[in-house]
Amino acid sequence: MRRWLPEGVLVCQVYVGLGLGVAGLVWAADTATVAVSAVVLSDNDCRFRPQSPLVTLNFGTLDPANPIDKTVSTTLTFRCRGRDRTVVWAIEDDDGLYETGPNQNRMRHTTVLTEFIPYVIPRTGTTPRNQDVTVTLTATVRDVDYQNAFVGNYADVVTLTLLP
Repeated sequence: MRRWLPEGVLVCQVYVGLGLGVAGLVWAADTATVAVSAVVLSDNDCRFRPQSPLVTLNFGTLDPANPIDKTVSTTLTFRCRGRDRTVVWAIEDDDGLYETGPNQNRMRHTTVLTEFIPYVIPRTGTTPRNQDVTVTLTATVRDVDYQNAFVGNYADVVTLTLLP
């Protein structure tokens, strides 16, 4: 019995046989998984002002004899523009040069390269569009992270990305 298919429909049949003294055809089926993805760009855009600023978070002197959590701050200015009246933004960091994993920032001793002090930089928020926003960027070193630290200078370099 012959069946007619709508125009433009292609039927493909593949027959695979293995004849090692066995009569008939051997049929096999297999499946494949295809990952499909897309990125939809935001209609909003945020930019640092001035472009690519250089800021410093200096913890100053950390005294292991009197350890306390030490928080320092600096400011960054940016402006968001685009379609939305309120823009959700985030400042992401690359976790610095000496991180041990995601959000595991560490400063490294400048001469004893196996000594580190961890620190934390949290930040996210919202802002009205087309207005300069000054955000305070804070970082904290916890007392327990330097009370037994090797004496000397520690440093790190972190690259920040402003999203969207």
